[in-house]
Amino acid sequence: MMRSALSPHPPAPDPRPRELRRHARSIFRAALAAADPAAAVTRYLARRNFSHYRKIYVLGAGKAGASMAQAAERVLGRRITAGLINVKYGHTARLRRIELNECGHPVPDDAGTRGAARIAALAESAGPDDLVLCLISGGGSALLPLPAEGITLEEKQATTRQLLACGANIHEMNALRKHISRIKGGQLARLAAPAAVEALLLSDVVGDDLDVIGSGPAAPDASTFADVAATLTKYGIRDSIPASVRARIERGRRGEISETPKPGEPLFAHVRNTVIGSNRIALDAAARGARALGYRTLLLSSEIQGETREIARMHAAIAAEIVHSGHPVKPPACIITGGETTVTIRGQGLGGRNQEFVLAAAIDISGLDRVVIFSAGTDGTDGPTDAAGAIADGNTLARNPNAQRFLDANDSYHYFEPLGDLVITGPTNTNVADVRLILVGAAR
Repeated sequence: MMRSALSPHPPAPDPRPRELRRHARSIFRAALAAADPAAAVTRYLARRNFSHYRKIYVLGAGKAGASMAQAAERVLGRRITAGLINVKYGHTARLRRIELNECGHPVPDDAGTRGAARIAALAESAGPDDLVLCLISGGGSALLPLPAEGITLEEKQATTRQLLACGANIHEMNALRKHISRIKGGQLARLAAPAAVEALLLSDVVGDDLDVIGSGPAAPDASTFADVAATLTKYGIRDSIPASVRARIERGRRGEISETPKPGEPLFAHVRNTVIGSNRIALDAAARGARALGYRTLLLSSEIQGETREIARMHAAIAAEIVHSGHPVKPPACIITGGETTVTIRGQGLGGRNQEFVLAAAIDISGLDRVVIFSAGTDGTDGPTDAAGAIADGNTLARNPNAQRFLDANDSYHYFEPLGDLVITGPTNTNVADVRLILVGAAR
């Protein structure tokens, strides 16, 4: 398997599952390295001149907040007047001038509310000669919980849980969050005005929409109260959400409450939002890693959305097609997709969208002896678990044939745990959505 120094191409990967599994993890590591938020923040800030600002405040939220804050401190140093970033529990780092506030995700908690209130106060304290540097990454929506007047955190939590459970996508989730918040949907920029605002965004959102990443605290908000009302009706939860939330949405829909700031408003003349990292960047790096290992590689899409089980079956069908016909790529093949799927919860088990994806795909690839399916979240956590995702091959069901029972219970974690097939990375301090891989080894 050694590659000759004179060979123009790497050797074909060994088709055995063990080798394919090792390669899947290696390709994923390449994606994580490309999504390094500290490097992205450093590159951006190093190109800018901040000498004309009187004070610089560093504010934000997200799972990658610690790494982003470290980079900001390295570049700006003593220029930073104060800083506070809400991060997920355990996603921390050592800092000198910027404070990290650990709080709940995906369901917000009191620690997040207290931190968000302090972030809002710091933004309001900025003057016309100051800069508010916002560092926003995936998870920022749940990590900036500052409920609108008349809504309690518990009521906001209950609404969030219902949306998560019914399978709402990230755009629908964030539209509601913005309209029951005092800080999301451009409202942090409104608080900071007339100070200049620079928002650096690490995107975990399909399409990298500025107003959706972290619920767009510094971006114009294209969504409306009417959109939120339509989402509640679509999923049949309008009458089951807390009365205070329902009343606010209805008042907003009737024009009795001010909308979130919209595109074209004067306050955005001094606001800049820049995407410095994304799922596509990570997938491009994964593709380079796969080619270096000898795979014919197709990056299919960075914008995969939909019900996890249905997306999994589609991926499994592609794997089978490659095995049987060599289309769309001849083995040894690597198919890469990204984006973020959703899970409709029906059972009482433990898992996340990536683990459920792999479990559903494992059922359909059963018996294919040179196929591996891999899926993991770049943030290192999949749902309410300590796993980033899972990995399976055509022999997985032979090791535990009860896959369908675990899938019906949404209990993918407990299916893969005894098999040793969970992908455990720990907190990665980045978050650019998911990486999914299909590896098909060369025929023996």
